[in-house]
Amino acid sequence: MSANSEPQVISFKADKALWEALEGITNRSEFIRNAILMALNNVCPLCGGTGLISASQRNHLQNFLKNHEVVICKECNQRHLTCTQSSKK
Repeated sequence: MSANSEPQVISFKADKALWEALEGITNRSEFIRNAILMALNNVCPLCGGTGLISASQRNHLQNFLKNHEVVICKECNQRHLTCTQSSKK
């Protein structure tokens, strides 16, 4: 939110389980804002958070993966992309 903009109200429906889970949180608005911002900061750059990519995106990814691979980090045990081309020519 920019410094010059007024806060806007956003509402959403919650099922009973979600409502009950949020009941004990002192500042639900702040909690929800933080959760949304965290989720937005972790959106996949290819799918935009949908979990799906188009056929065209898949073609681009397959081309990219000719020189890159998905590996598991030995320190944090998380998957990441790494370049398989040697930097020496």
